[in-house]
Amino acid sequence: MALLQWKDQYSVGIDAVDHEHKELIALINRLHDELMAKGEEFTVSAFFGDLFTGISAHFALEERFMRERRYDQIAEHKADHERLLDEIRDIMDDFEEHEVASAELGARLDAWFSRHFETHDARLHKALGSHHE
Repeated sequence: MALLQWKDQYSVGIDAVDHEHKELIALINRLHDELMAKGEEFTVSAFFGDLFTGISAHFALEERFMRERRYDQIAEHKADHERLLDEIRDIMDDFEEHEVASAELGARLDAWFSRHFETHDARLHKALGSHHE
């Protein structure tokens, strides 16, 4: 079962960006499936390491796009990216120390994606378009 499901509320209204966000959610779900299926073979640290790498790469692309286009809200947007990366580290610590349930992990990631996509990403991509243009 997927950890996260794409929701219409995640859409920023630009197909290329929505596709990239769907791919990010697919990565999270793929990693989660591996974690659940392989257990000891695929460690929590590997799951979060791969997740962190995938999300960091997406953020780097967005931040380069914002710098190139001189986006006026880059500081706020980048700060929200940093908050998610910090939260992933916190979730990882919680997961390793307390074996946080997958449902809680999904809920925390879903809450962040909902908030970030609906606010920061929607504003960015409505103002500047897609970084795939």
